[in-house]
Amino acid sequence: MDLDAVKSSYRRWAPVYDNTFGRITRMGRKRAVTAINAGAGRVLEVGVGTGLSLGDYAPHLDITGIDYSEDMLDRARIRVATESLTQVRELRQMDARFLDFPDAHFDTVVAMYLVSVVPEPERVMAEMARVCKPGGQVIIVNHFAREKGPLAWIERAFAPLADRLGWHPDFHRARIMGEPSLQVTEEWRMAPLGLFTYLRLQKA
Repeated sequence: MDLDAVKSSYRRWAPVYDNTFGRITRMGRKRAVTAINAGAGRVLEVGVGTGLSLGDYAPHLDITGIDYSEDMLDRARIRVATESLTQVRELRQMDARFLDFPDAHFDTVVAMYLVSVVPEPERVMAEMARVCKPGGQVIIVNHFAREKGPLAWIERAFAPLADRLGWHPDFHRARIMGEPSLQVTEEWRMAPLGLFTYLRLQKA
């Protein structure tokens, strides 16, 4: 996925994102945020988008959100201001491949519906692991490609349209599983139709 294509795609998506894709992804966001709220400390949301999840974080947390799209971030900033979300420390424009944070800075790093959007997802995972504290958690919610069946055929058919869609419909789970410091501790397939997967990983 080319960064210019990402920026262009999410400029188109920004005005309608909450009422379209946002509705479809509500269950995954809820599961992720519920798990995060059970913990404490600093949280980094990579690919915060329009800030759909920000109001659901518990007030005892310290939330930082980043996104590459300024159009999405503008909407997230309005949400923070209008809802007085004091748990949100800052929202920053940033390339997820080059996180501008120190090593071992966050207790939790979460990426919801991001890894099939970014260029070099392997590098993004390495950066997420780097900024996560030892013993901390990395949470991923995403769609991963099926190996067989009618959905697999549909995913492959739409794959050439990835730049226009803004995500890779044929993205394989194995691409983000190579980070040696992260171990899967929980995995769930979620509705609708098991399209999305929730992964919780712990940093050694």
